Amino acid sequence: MSEAVERAHETIDEHASHSDPWARGVAVLVSVLAAVLAMTEIGGKAAQNAYLTHHVALSNDWAFYQAKNLRSVVRTSEADLLASLPNAADPAVQTRIQEAKEYADRMRDDPKGGEGMKQLAVTAQQQEAARDEAEHRYHGYEYAVGALEIAIVLASVSIVTRIRALTYGAAGIGAIAAAASLGIATNLF
Repeated sequence: MSEAVERAHETIDEHASHSDPWARGVAVLVSVLAAVLAMTEIGGKAAQNAYLTHHVALSNDWAFYQAKNLRSVVRTSEADLLASLPNAADPAVQTRIQEAKEYADRMRDDPKGGEGMKQLAVTAQQQEAARDEAEHRYHGYEYAVGALEIAIVLASVSIVTRIRALTYGAAGIGAIAAAASLGIATNLF
């Protein structure tokens, strides 16, 4: 073996024999906190994606609702205009009036097709609830991520400063953040 490799082995052996068990424990704590942080960030991204998905669907539902409303107004106006004509009693005009009214009614409520304004409003309200829930979960994850990052910093500082209270604080904050993240993931919060 070369002299440099032998010195490296001696240095490693020396540090291994003099290593502080408390520092190793803090290193394990930091590793655990980092792992929980990674999982919490995954949950946060999933909640953020769910929020965006529901928000886009909600926007589509309300845009479709507005389009149906516009069509309904146009057809109702058509029926009113036809009814005001001098030849409104003509059977052909009466047929067109009836068709326009039926179309306008179908735009407002279409239980067969399920895409009338009434049905779209219900769907949009469900999307709103799902979007708001996803946003709530996302914010919860963000708080947990912040707390885990603070815990990691405190644990790291505790190694340098040798202040054990920082280690215990880091462990406590990390445990609370991990419990909160788990609670969010299982819909407890």
